Amino acid sequence: MRTTASADLRRWFRPSSVVVAVAACVYLATASASGQRTDVFVESRDHPAIAYGTSPVHDAVTALNDRLRQGTAHLAFDAETGYLKSTLAALNVPVQSQALVFSQTSAQAARIGPRNPRAIYFNDTVQVGWVRGADILEVAAEDPRQGVVFYTLEQRPAAKPAFARQDGCLECHLTWDTLGVPGIMVLSTFRMSDDPHEYASGLVVDHRTPIDRRWGGWYVTGTVGTTQHLGNVPVIVPAAELAKPKQPTPRLDSIEGLVDAHDYLSTKSDVVALMVLEHQTRMTNLLTRIGWEARVAAQSEPAAAAAERAVDVPARVADAARELVDYMLFVREAPLAGRVVGSSGFAEYFSAQGPRDSKGRSLRQLDLEKRLMRYPCSYMIYAPAFDALPAVAKEAVYARMWRVLSGEEAGKAYARLAADDRRAIVEILRDTKKDLPPYFTPQAVH
Repeated sequence: MRTTASADLRRWFRPSSVVVAVAACVYLATASASGQRTDVFVESRDHPAIAYGTSPVHDAVTALNDRLRQGTAHLAFDAETGYLKSTLAALNVPVQSQALVFSQTSAQAARIGPRNPRAIYFNDTVQVGWVRGADILEVAAEDPRQGVVFYTLEQRPAAKPAFARQDGCLECHLTWDTLGVPGIMVLSTFRMSDDPHEYASGLVVDHRTPIDRRWGGWYVTGTVGTTQHLGNVPVIVPAAELAKPKQPTPRLDSIEGLVDAHDYLSTKSDVVALMVLEHQTRMTNLLTRIGWEARVAAQSEPAAAAAERAVDVPARVADAARELVDYMLFVREAPLAGRVVGSSGFAEYFSAQGPRDSKGRSLRQLDLEKRLMRYPCSYMIYAPAFDALPAVAKEAVYARMWRVLSGEEAGKAYARLAADDRRAIVEILRDTKKDLPPYFTPQAVH
């Protein structure tokens, strides 16, 4: 799992080994999006406090498997997309979330390319990967305690189809870039020569990554203000092409004309969906990491010592809480340069989900002018993984959140969080988050 980085903290692989996002099975190590390597979970996933491979899981796919086995749910096989449509419906994953990646990805790399991109769909806890003509459907689902669990579903008609767990995906999805826990990631692949001896490079991205380094190897439909990005152009090109001056990023309203799109569920690869997915992937991994750190600390510390320690927080839990909260509050978010406009209706779908406070405000409201969210606090605070955090972890997270939201944390990086925004976040949370500590008071925000 551990890698040695080069001077610019990249690792280089052959073109056929480039990996992006969901349920991929080849690992490409990179620097974090902020340019720094942060700490990660260092214990084994088989640590007795974790037991990732043997503990029962309670994710959306396991629940669907139970319903399929009991006959209370059914998946319909479609001649063009297999079980994709019925799987999305059964897991409540919106078609509007479709994002298309054409760099060679997942174990099905040989089938993927600009004319046959891989489609990824997602909601808050599930990601589904579909490749036209492939033998399997790939699914990653977040268990509230165990983190992301990987599954495949055979793309052939069956009386009782069932998703099979695939821990082999951890070869790529349990790395430094997933914070040492089973997780998910989005990769931007940099352009390279078609020389067979050339190596590919890429960057794992999230909301901290500048727009001009995102979406290499992806189709991007919609508009992104005045900033150029890496999407909508081939990843592998003749060496002579690389030497030419860079051309403006092509703007796409749909993939029609570039892809035979008749059996894709949408002709869009929505820029807003991509931005939300990028935020969500690291947030998912951060939640898993702090939960695992707290469980290991609790098992490692004798009960008497824990009682004596009282409200003190184990150092690794405190560090994980700081990392999670700063990310949750978009402290180092890359700014936008102009209006971002989606193409599929995902922005409207996402914003309508709520929950809303007494003034009609929601942490799912999008800004898309200068930043991603109208109120810079992640909607993932409502995720089952957040609610399932051990008490010591949740208390550490809330304490750190209040330090930032109240204005007590006065570091330069926090100056971008205006008092009005911080106060609004506290007000929204007081109306919508049941276990919010009583010390979260709007009047104390300064």
